[in-house]
Amino acid sequence: MLSEDKIIGIFCLVDDLLKAVAHQEDSRRKVSDSEVITTAIVSALYFGGHMNHSRHMMRMTGMIPQMLDKSRFCRRLHQLEELLCSLFFQVGQQLKTIAGASDYVIASFPVAVCNNIRISRCRLLQGKQWRGKQCSMRRYFYDVKVQVLTTSSGIPVEFCFVPVSESDVQALKKLPMTVAPESKIYGDSAYTDYIIEEDAREADLIELMNQRKSNSKRPDEPWIRFLKLQMRKGIETTFSIIKGLFLRKIHAVTFKGFLLKILMFIIGFTFNKLV
Repeated sequence: MLSEDKIIGIFCLVDDLLKAVAHQEDSRRKVSDSEVITTAIVSALYFGGHMNHSRHMMRMTGMIPQMLDKSRFCRRLHQLEELLCSLFFQVGQQLKTIAGASDYVIASFPVAVCNNIRISRCRLLQGKQWRGKQCSMRRYFYDVKVQVLTTSSGIPVEFCFVPVSESDVQALKKLPMTVAPESKIYGDSAYTDYIIEEDAREADLIELMNQRKSNSKRPDEPWIRFLKLQMRKGIETTFSIIKGLFLRKIHAVTFKGFLLKILMFIIGFTFNKLV
């Protein structure tokens, strides 16, 4: 629910994070980076990523009376992309430090850029590696796969973007997975790789608790199978809520802008959970 207290809480969190990293900006600016980031988060949470609606709301309510125009706002937000990623991983690291040795869940979800009929005209993506298939609906589309590591309560702490053609076990190597020793990471059978599991156990003291296929050479006991299944239910709820924030189509002019909007949905969901 959209409320002034929630927006102020998000702004305070963002502003404190920027101060913690000693972020510097031009003192002559009438709209600070904290206000730009807060407006973008509000856009992701309440307006389906529609930045213009969020800009107008923040200006009309008097929260940011000197709001930037549409073009300038987009340029400022794109300039802050690396900073946004840094803030997210900073928050994630703090959550992992507080939790200590804990349980985590890893999974992925696709975000469609366009349907099969428009693939030949797509300007954001080119190449077969971005072409995916949704078996349940029997359709092909261009999309990006988002790999996410969450806490047991469903708060994202790590993520990365990969082509949809890349398998989950390959994408597993791209996540930092900087969790405390003796932690457990639960995943589905797509993340099964016995060598990676053994290396993580020996080098980092991390237990990869992946679900096993029916023909697995290392089958699980029934109670372990039940535990893995229960742990994974929470992340599906998290994905449903994040994707529920999307509009029917994520509008972006460039591929970088498309990824930036997905990033804002993930950050918005995470910060909304913390405030």
